[in-house]
Amino acid sequence: MQKNILEYFINAHHDPQRVAVIDNGKEYTFADLERYSTTCGLLLTHKCCAIRRPIAVYLPKSADVIFADLGIVYSGNCYMNLDVKNPPKRIKAIIENIGPVLIITSSKLAQNLLQIGVEPAQLFLIEEIFREPPIHDAVTISERLEKIIDTDPLCIINTSGSTGVPKGVVLNHRGTIDFMDWCFDELKLDGSHRIGSLSPFYFDIYTLELNLCLAKGATIAIIPEALATFPARLMSFIASNTITLLFWVPTIMVNIVEQDLLKEFDLSAIREVLFAGEVFPTRHLNRWRKALPQARFINLYGPIEITVDCTYFIVNREMKDDEALPIGFPCRNSDILILNDHNGLAQDGERGELCVRGTSLAMGYWNDAEKTAKAFIQNPLNSNYPELIYRTGDLVYRNERGEIMYVGRKDFQIKHLGYRVELLEIEHQVLAISDISNACVLYNKERKEITLFYESNAPGITEASIRTSLADALPKYMLPTAFVRMSELPRNPNGKIDRNGLNEQLQESSHALTVEC
Repeated sequence: MQKNILEYFINAHHDPQRVAVIDNGKEYTFADLERYSTTCGLLLTHKCCAIRRPIAVYLPKSADVIFADLGIVYSGNCYMNLDVKNPPKRIKAIIENIGPVLIITSSKLAQNLLQIGVEPAQLFLIEEIFREPPIHDAVTISERLEKIIDTDPLCIINTSGSTGVPKGVVLNHRGTIDFMDWCFDELKLDGSHRIGSLSPFYFDIYTLELNLCLAKGATIAIIPEALATFPARLMSFIASNTITLLFWVPTIMVNIVEQDLLKEFDLSAIREVLFAGEVFPTRHLNRWRKALPQARFINLYGPIEITVDCTYFIVNREMKDDEALPIGFPCRNSDILILNDHNGLAQDGERGELCVRGTSLAMGYWNDAEKTAKAFIQNPLNSNYPELIYRTGDLVYRNERGEIMYVGRKDFQIKHLGYRVELLEIEHQVLAISDISNACVLYNKERKEITLFYESNAPGITEASIRTSLADALPKYMLPTAFVRMSELPRNPNGKIDRNGLNEQLQESSHALTVEC
């Protein structure tokens, strides 16, 4: 029985000279990965006797983060990767909320942490793990790992909180092992892959990338962060590094289509394209499928509070450009409950809130029992024994094929002119318009307006033309009444559209009905 993700690595016996990580042109073998991560783990145990406690990593995305994370797990603790681009105030709020026993950083970045009040004794410099000769102490490592069980915390991922203080979602070894074993069995992911790692390491996509490397010997090719905003350079990297597997957010993939880059590079090595985090417009997905006929496309769904993802849909049939993409079926050992307004099971075709039960659930929010109790609740369908479910706040239904269809957020559902309106339903139809490259639909509560933010370089795209196109698919009360043309929609660090930022801008705005910017 596996109880720790490191057992993937320890029991795999990869060729020591096989390349594990490529970072900025430098290759690290599995021998390097073992050497630097175990050295890190031993140095951490010498510096701090804590166990099952969070240790933060304040480093830019790099191989150093991987060495640090594995070192933390070797020391019997859980890692928390921080975004070095976050403002000092946010970093301080996270550190104060989580209370890490140590923070791994570099000599170059240490001053940033000292300036927000971190004590020098709390810092561990990553440069220490590269010293010669390396240290070895298999007994200490073994003793540490022997104390860890599969329900102990593995990592903490910070996500936005309504109070302004990020919530620290705690994931454990068991949920991660369960998800990865499903990936290996169902999706057949293996060690032949070269992963084009684009997402930041403080998001959960990294969990799949890291453990595919540890368990199967896949190579992680770290894509320089600067390339995310330059699609042509990004695709050049994918082609020149013969990447075989992508796990990206759709917004980035939409931009690549809009710049017509899929035919500019040799992408024949790509075999798997996984995507998650937001809705992928089917029109753009179809362009990817046409350009990469050899690849398999898989839509994954799951909030941070679920270990990576809990549903999947392998795109195995032709889909019309305006057809909604299913989020599919539950991953093995995850159960999806669609609950109606009365906490009963929704019927097929009936919309309800997607709730999850099973091993994939996070342990809750670190240092926040109140928020944990509100999100992770007793299963209302079970009064016989304690059983937690997570209420996602997402509205879904099952179609005639039994596939789960994503409708939108409960908080994206509005009441407009006496009608219930799903903003993402409008957005889906907008994205089916060929000359609109990206879009976000929000509601201006003060003006009671459905507002469309959109990207388009086509001079023929006007408010009138958009209304005409949408009128064939939507009733009049769902048509946007305010339009904001933007050269580019704002993005979060992970590449998703910054809906919260746009919404704040909208509610504070005193603009006229139509804004061109």
